[in-house]
Amino acid sequence: MAAIIRDTQLDRSRQVALQIYEILHRRILNVELVPGTILSRASLQLEFGVSQTPVRDALMRLQEEGVVDVYPQYATVVAKIDIRHAQQAQFLRLSLELEAVSKLTKESPSQTASELSDILAKQTSFASPESYDLFDATDRDFHRKLYERAGILDLWTNVRRQSVHLDRLRRLNLPMPGKMQTVLDDHQAIIDGIASKNPAQATQALRKHLSGTLSITDLISEKFPDYVRG
Repeated sequence: MAAIIRDTQLDRSRQVALQIYEILHRRILNVELVPGTILSRASLQLEFGVSQTPVRDALMRLQEEGVVDVYPQYATVVAKIDIRHAQQAQFLRLSLELEAVSKLTKESPSQTASELSDILAKQTSFASPESYDLFDATDRDFHRKLYERAGILDLWTNVRRQSVHLDRLRRLNLPMPGKMQTVLDDHQAIIDGIASKNPAQATQALRKHLSGTLSITDLISEKFPDYVRG
């Protein structure tokens, strides 16, 4: 399967290779570019109106993250979703966010709960099939806020870098019946635990929330056998 050629305008005041990377990364993250899609360098050069070098640099960065497979003299292909990598990313997130939530129940519960509630209200407004991208983006805003309020925002960048396979897996899960409402309910439970100054309640809600997608990997693999590898 080859990627569709578009006419994408770049901001010439910013590094071109980085922008191409960001655009392709977002398309892969959203499963707009599904596993198995061929990324033709010539087509990407045509789409972005650039030379070979920035396209090559962007693809090399995606390869380093494990989201594309490069076959020399043949093709660059969007990689399958790696379940083991997703499991490791979840372990990392769970370790950090459990500590963050526990800390926030003790140090700034009211302010944190208020700011998370504002994000949740926005996410609720995006809970429809027409707004998957916005719903998903606001979900990340919710979790980023935990890092920000806990004073560990620098770690968010590292977590995001490690979470691509987990995020792609979650994106396949998002359209499943009831999934968006479950996410909203989980977020509310986390907020309630923080607002109540109850670390056990808050961490239990977070643990349930972050384990949701990986608990049904068999179902996702069965539904998307060509997209996932164990």
